[in-house]
Amino acid sequence: MNIRVASTDDLAILTALNAIVHDAHVRHRPDLFVSAPARGALEALLIGQLSDPDTTFLIAETTPDGDALGYAMARVAAKHGNARVAPDSIVSLEQIAVDPSASRRGVGSALLDAVRDIGRAAGCRRMVTHVWDFNEGARSFYQASGLRPMNRMLDQEL
Repeated sequence: MNIRVASTDDLAILTALNAIVHDAHVRHRPDLFVSAPARGALEALLIGQLSDPDTTFLIAETTPDGDALGYAMARVAAKHGNARVAPDSIVSLEQIAVDPSASRRGVGSALLDAVRDIGRAAGCRRMVTHVWDFNEGARSFYQASGLRPMNRMLDQEL
């Protein structure tokens, strides 16, 4: 397996892999997620994210120029401190998706390790991610990978 940094040449790959995660979010929270994002709008969003110097998209593939197995989006961020909170430097795993045909073959772990490496190279102290409560598989994967719950966000329709 090869992990490489994605570019705008990879829009079709990123769009296809994003659909895996997006579809799960739509199934569980149709009140929050657009059921079928317009391709042009999604590509514009991805191009904007790809051009952000603090953001890195990684693609896992079978071999260089091989089939895409998954992707991850990482963002390095400095958190400014205040009277109550210490300053911090983090790498945030914003998105991760693995093609179902490659599930349980180490793709997610390899992507997670690559995100950690990005954080270490940037001098980050921690890696963080958000996970939806409905996504038990992702929560189990993250906890098995050494991440632990940090806080919970609750919501309620009004």
